[in-house]
Amino acid sequence: MSTTDAPKKPRETDDVPVPATLRKSLKNRHIQLIALGGAIGTGLFYGSSESIALAGPSILLAYLVGGLAIFAIVRALSEMSVEDPKAGAFSYYATRYWSKRAGFISGWNYWFNYILVSMVELSVVGSFVNYWFPAIPTWVSAAVFLVIICAANLLGVSKFGEFEFWFAIIKIVAVIAMIIGGLAVIIFALPTASGVRASFANWFTVGNGFFPNGLMGQNSDGSWTGLLMALVVVMFSFGGTELIGITAGETEDPKTTIPRATNDIIWRILVFYIGALGVIMAVVPWNTIDGKSSPFVQIFDSVGIHAAAGILNFVCLTAVMSVYNSGLYANSRMLYSLAKQGNAPAYLGKLNSRGVPVAGVLTSAAITAIAVVVVFVWPEFAFNYLMSIATIAGIINWTMIMLTEMKFRKVVAAGGAPEDSELAGKSGKEALDAIHFKLPFAKVTPWVVLAFLALVVVLMCFSTSYRIAVIAGVIWLAILFAAYQLTQAKK
Repeated sequence: MSTTDAPKKPRETDDVPVPATLRKSLKNRHIQLIALGGAIGTGLFYGSSESIALAGPSILLAYLVGGLAIFAIVRALSEMSVEDPKAGAFSYYATRYWSKRAGFISGWNYWFNYILVSMVELSVVGSFVNYWFPAIPTWVSAAVFLVIICAANLLGVSKFGEFEFWFAIIKIVAVIAMIIGGLAVIIFALPTASGVRASFANWFTVGNGFFPNGLMGQNSDGSWTGLLMALVVVMFSFGGTELIGITAGETEDPKTTIPRATNDIIWRILVFYIGALGVIMAVVPWNTIDGKSSPFVQIFDSVGIHAAAGILNFVCLTAVMSVYNSGLYANSRMLYSLAKQGNAPAYLGKLNSRGVPVAGVLTSAAITAIAVVVVFVWPEFAFNYLMSIATIAGIINWTMIMLTEMKFRKVVAAGGAPEDSELAGKSGKEALDAIHFKLPFAKVTPWVVLAFLALVVVLMCFSTSYRIAVIAGVIWLAILFAAYQLTQAKK
């Protein structure tokens, strides 16, 4: 049963007994914070030190360029989500507007990607817990948080939305506090731990200026550095922003909420990435950010809050929980969508009375638990090989979103819009003009984004740590193609 055919409920809550169908219980505040929280994670709090080391202050340009690309990708997905809000988002759209094979590859690629991301997040949660309770084994922490998040997802989509809402609030408050504290140091010329006067002029005067490593260059050890190489790190920190599309099938008013949340992504990137890192590099000389501690810890220390490490540890713990919460939600809905398409076992397409795909939640949690065991038993294998697949899977996912959007427009122009859409009965230019939330410059934008993603893949080949991801990506796509052919042959 599609969400559009669902019977009306007396009120929007997960507690009212109605026939099994996905509940449209996510409100505007949930979607806004889910979208915002998806762009803020450990990649910003800790991973930003790696990108700063590669490009210096010019990393701000890398985040701006990468942010524009991500904005275009999410706009393309939202264009389809507003007209045809369904669970599974891009997997459903790839099946509906492209081919069943495309839907299979898109859906299973995204599911497996989040399994791997969840695996790593759960494997490191123990290190954050050990900051306060060193005697607790890391596997115990991983098991406890897996059970807690799994239970929360089984309660209903509105409970998932509440969890994500408060997880996001914590991250947002931490970033805003850092920005305000940093600006206070700059405005009032407070002394800093480095002895260098805090000023935005430090972007241009410290360590060979704004472009210390140029666009791209090679170090004496053979490694590559510069603005272009930093793009690789920057793009991976934006993973998760596409979660907006996944929520469309369970959103109260997708035609209003999805466009608002999507359009806000660009200023979120400006404030929470460019604004935060800009303030950090004005207070803390960029060439002293070595990755041994988070840049956020260093700036809190400069403000005089020496409990910064403990504060950030708590924020990162909630960020990890947020990632796994989102991952389990997205994976359960993706399996539900794949089952409805005929691309996954039928049992995954069943819902309980709360509108939760219980089988999808439990199956994803069980596979994640096995993957976490692999991390603890063979950590080097897991991080070096399995995560390289997760790395390239994100680019595969974004690529398929852009390709599917182009297919979507062709189908709409041919008069094949969804029957319950305002586009129904229209074709050609009339249908395209009637699209409620259009991708800007839709004839050109997808090709520009695809070229940009191809550039990122090429740049990955220059890095020894990312080169394996490219090779793994080719192998992974071959496995998905073979798996699809095998399932079709059995049928």
